[in-house]
Amino acid sequence: MASTLEIKLGYTFTEPALLIQATTHRSFGAHHNERLEFLGDSVLNCAIAKLIFDSYPAMPEGELSRLRANLVNQSVLAEIAAELGVGPLLRLGEGELKTGGASRPSILADAVEALLGAAFVDAGFDCACAIVKRLFAVRLRTVDGKTAPDKDGKTALQEWLQARHLPLPQYAVTRIDGEAHQQIFEVHCNIVSESIATSGSGHSRRAAEQDAASKAYVALLQRKAGTSLTSPAKQNKVKSRG
Repeated sequence: MASTLEIKLGYTFTEPALLIQATTHRSFGAHHNERLEFLGDSVLNCAIAKLIFDSYPAMPEGELSRLRANLVNQSVLAEIAAELGVGPLLRLGEGELKTGGASRPSILADAVEALLGAAFVDAGFDCACAIVKRLFAVRLRTVDGKTAPDKDGKTALQEWLQARHLPLPQYAVTRIDGEAHQQIFEVHCNIVSESIATSGSGHSRRAAEQDAASKAYVALLQRKAGTSLTSPAKQNKVKSRG
């Protein structure tokens, strides 16, 4: 019987072990998804390049490149992961669980690429390309090839809230560790109107805010997609995508 993730992907694996490996982070154990992610990254770029080449026959090379960059980036892949409900299915080590790895955009994006790599290994390029076409169908029709790609987490979150006339998030430094030249900042991001609170970390306050904002943005997308979410703040009491 196909899993919920396979139903959303539109593909059932003949080798279920590949699906398990694709959703296993390196923090969980030696048999993780990084090799599949490496393969999936190439499959995704090739598939998207062919799709936009066919879809926009009059578009010049420069706009095609920007179009691909607007489709194949961490933010978009994290959105797709949220739509697929990947976060709660990830196998993560204890440290990643405690720091909210299931909602970290980089980890989610890597898992989507690993899933495509796994599909390629399981059934070949045509199968993987068909999955890409399904996952990106709406975005292929609406993406803009003339704008700069990949907004940062804070910008994406701010624009999402402003578009819905919601209050902007509140950021607060909750912890600073380490020596002066190698400090680690922890920042809390609180979206009161949506009852979402996340924590982020980084080597500067700005980097930590970006991490926390990216997690909050993914949380909003997960909620919109109807998937379950436990905020990193709550996960610390009972699970950050670098």
